[in-house]
Amino acid sequence: MPDLLHSLHKSDLGHLRIVADFWGLELESTDTDSALEELCASLLDLEAVSETLDILSTEARSALNALIEAEGKLEWVAFARKYGDIREMGAGKRDRERPHLKPASTSEILFYRALLAKAFFDTEKGAQEFAYIPEDLFEIINEVSAKDIPPAPSNEALGRPATPVEKAFEIPATDHILDDATTYLAALRISMESNGLPLETPALQKILITANLIKKNTLQPESVKTFLEASRADALNSLYSAWLKSTTFDELRLIPTIICEGEWKNQPQVTREFLMNLIHDIPQGKWWSIPAFVKAIKDKFPDFQRPAGDYDSWFIKRASDGQFLRGFAYWDAVDGMLVKYVIQMLHWLGKADFASPEEGKEMTAFKILSKVEEPALSLSKGQKSNDLRPSTFDGKIIVSSSGKITISRYFSRAVRYQISRFCEWDEPKKDDYIYSVSAKSLKRAHEQGLKAEQLLAMLVKYTNGNVPPALVKALKRWDTNGAEARVESLLVLRVTKPEIMEEMRKSKAGKYLGEVLSPTAVVVKSGAIQKVLAELAELGLLAETNL
Repeated sequence: MPDLLHSLHKSDLGHLRIVADFWGLELESTDTDSALEELCASLLDLEAVSETLDILSTEARSALNALIEAEGKLEWVAFARKYGDIREMGAGKRDRERPHLKPASTSEILFYRALLAKAFFDTEKGAQEFAYIPEDLFEIINEVSAKDIPPAPSNEALGRPATPVEKAFEIPATDHILDDATTYLAALRISMESNGLPLETPALQKILITANLIKKNTLQPESVKTFLEASRADALNSLYSAWLKSTTFDELRLIPTIICEGEWKNQPQVTREFLMNLIHDIPQGKWWSIPAFVKAIKDKFPDFQRPAGDYDSWFIKRASDGQFLRGFAYWDAVDGMLVKYVIQMLHWLGKADFASPEEGKEMTAFKILSKVEEPALSLSKGQKSNDLRPSTFDGKIIVSSSGKITISRYFSRAVRYQISRFCEWDEPKKDDYIYSVSAKSLKRAHEQGLKAEQLLAMLVKYTNGNVPPALVKALKRWDTNGAEARVESLLVLRVTKPEIMEEMRKSKAGKYLGEVLSPTAVVVKSGAIQKVLAELAELGLLAETNL
């Protein structure tokens, strides 16, 4: 930070005399440069500083203490929002209106005593304007042993523990994101919309891209193989680490209640790191109030994601009605929601439990899990808590003679991913994924270079041979003969006499008639029914339809 001399070097003689008066000094120098040196020499004195601090108003002392807690400087927007602005005026207007005698804000009280200055400093977010205490003056203030000047800031957690009401209904963290990811990757591999894709698909897609499992909507085979074959604990940690370090995963643009527009840029990784540092100060295993945590950030670090406290240049709309959310008044709807979304990500990634007053209500508490608690997320039914690495094949595969395949979510994700490529997808039920083998699904698999015998081999291996004989027979015949039966909907033209059918086949309508079913029945080609009816009318025949 600049020292006192450099902080006051643009001040005119009148301003220097105002400062001197508040410190009980009388400047002898009559030119500005000499007066500045004289004033600085007098102010940088331990006894003078102590006396000046002793007579500060409560409001001014509180503002000064806020700067001291922040190691001497705070972003100007945040400081001015709480302690008021400093009116800009030239020397003539100042001497007429004498604002130092009728200060409009706490900031002006400190400014006209040289205890507060303004300047732009370089930060990770670019150049930002700060309120600060001149460096050499700050050092002396720190030496003053006034009892109401607080010590250096500690790493105490923001907010407070959750109340019994806030944590009444607990929602434990899970590792279900691994199952959702497996489903999504399989759906992308076979280019289908699946039943059971999670509601958070946009966020899921982004995190899979972040983890290098997807690139330009295409699977990355080696990364996918490693991910699917990893233990649940390792796979979950890989997603968490990818999210934590990502410079492209932008939580702000994933919040469902707002819409971000325009070319402006934010810094999601810097913002995430800042919030995670605050979260890390919260005791692990202790329920913490979400509303209190968000409010504490608003009070102490409101501009945590805003360069220079800018609340106007980001074009953000409310999704429900298109209302633009510009200005600090919408902090809760944008910045506050971002804090909640980061906590939501921790829950989704298995790092934090959630709680609410009752089922279906908004989340009001969270609890950061300890390293000891995290492996419990990966335990399958019956697995012991001290088994930190789940076995590869927990859960079961059940196969019916009709071709229905039920796979537990605790079973190998790599195996489920492969089997799902041969099947139709039904709605999942609780912890089970339901698939059906059909001619359509086998044909689709064949087009991707897969054979029914590969599916049969997997089913035999992972069910210990418990595959119904009927399905074994069907899969073997498929590779040899393909589809041997077909069920389809057809439009059929039926006439009363073979002679009429013969006349129809010789007419213009003949090209719209397909497979002959009998001397008096024929299939009408798709989309041609009106043309056939018109031709019948031309022949003097009016046909009945049951369409």
